[in-house]
Amino acid sequence: MKAEFYIARRFAFKPRSLSKPTFIVLAAVVGIAVGTAALILTLSIVNGFASVIEGKLISFSSHLQVRQPDERLFLETRRDLQTLKSVPGIVSVSPFLDINVMFRSRARSGGAGGNIAPAMIQGIDPRESSRFLQNGPALLEAAPASADGSLPILLGKTLAEKLGVKAGDRLMVVGIAGKNGASGIAGKESVVELLSSLDLHVAQVAGIYDTGLTEGFDDIIAFADLGRLQQLYHPGMISGYEANVANLRDLQAISATVASRLGYPFYSYTVYERYANLFEWLKLQKNIMPLLIITITVVAVFNIVSTLLVLIIEKTREIGMLTALGLEPRAVSMVFMGQAFMISLVGIGLGNLLALGLSLFELHFHLITLPEKSYFIRHVPLEIDPLQYLTVSAGVALLTLLFAFIPSRVAASLRPATALTT
Repeated sequence: MKAEFYIARRFAFKPRSLSKPTFIVLAAVVGIAVGTAALILTLSIVNGFASVIEGKLISFSSHLQVRQPDERLFLETRRDLQTLKSVPGIVSVSPFLDINVMFRSRARSGGAGGNIAPAMIQGIDPRESSRFLQNGPALLEAAPASADGSLPILLGKTLAEKLGVKAGDRLMVVGIAGKNGASGIAGKESVVELLSSLDLHVAQVAGIYDTGLTEGFDDIIAFADLGRLQQLYHPGMISGYEANVANLRDLQAISATVASRLGYPFYSYTVYERYANLFEWLKLQKNIMPLLIITITVVAVFNIVSTLLVLIIEKTREIGMLTALGLEPRAVSMVFMGQAFMISLVGIGLGNLLALGLSLFELHFHLITLPEKSYFIRHVPLEIDPLQYLTVSAGVALLTLLFAFIPSRVAASLRPATALTT
């Protein structure tokens, strides 16, 4: 061990009593540890939140959808499917059908009438339904298929609560058969035309799912078998095609390729474009991170600078003796740089352990809860990333050494006569 680092270790950790180090060093170590832990936890929460919400949005829908203008319905063709499957990067393709309806539940015993709620039934392939339930939402309730031929549907938890139904209950489905196979109201129909265009069917709640995405998801979207939905409303017609890709980084390029290969009147859009407002919200959360990181880092830096300045004042006589014995100013500077490095190293290590311990504790016990209607999650998400820990530790150590240069130069500039007579 070099003499400078030996002296630095003695200056930093020499006990004042039999067991306790200098108080100012202990305060510096604690300050760096708390700052490091705060930085790591901030990054873990923000990245974990963005990762969880993004995963929910992507698992709720397909990566890519292909439609025609004005949500026009059209016939499914083998040519379109083959064209989509031939695009490099696409791993699965399936048709879907969207129907805007009104649900009416049955009145409970003693009640005046059932509840009514608007909804959109999305007819999907049974294999896609299985993928949907496996990748994201929890299936809270399930019921066996009814023998009376009613349409089995999968409701979101929020929509089921609005209607006051549970798995196995029946609903009246009120749909509007518009022109050109579309589902909707143009606004020019007479009362007689509206009444004659009503499609009334009976559906059974086959299950209730919960994604935690309350606004525009669990509260309005129901899923049904594509074939059954086509038989009831629009035989052979679909709203578009859904596709999933192997790598989300290539999604934008794949979307452009799909649109160019299918040509007019088809157009494609990604899940990021479909839920652009939510993804912008996630970006806003990340934009606050630099301000938090700078604030915490500045506090940690001033902590180490003030600590070294206090230690220089405390060790003024020792510095004078070392200089009188022939220690060069550069070596004196290295003593305090080494002292700063040792203090920061201990503080960073303790900060990493503190952040990891708090993260594991919260992930296991879930003590901090969030309003799910506002944040789409019930508990604080934490992402434990070793690279993140390493990056924060390296950054704190580098900044500590960088700003420790100023007080170390102050120590090196002390003259022996001045230091010894202080």
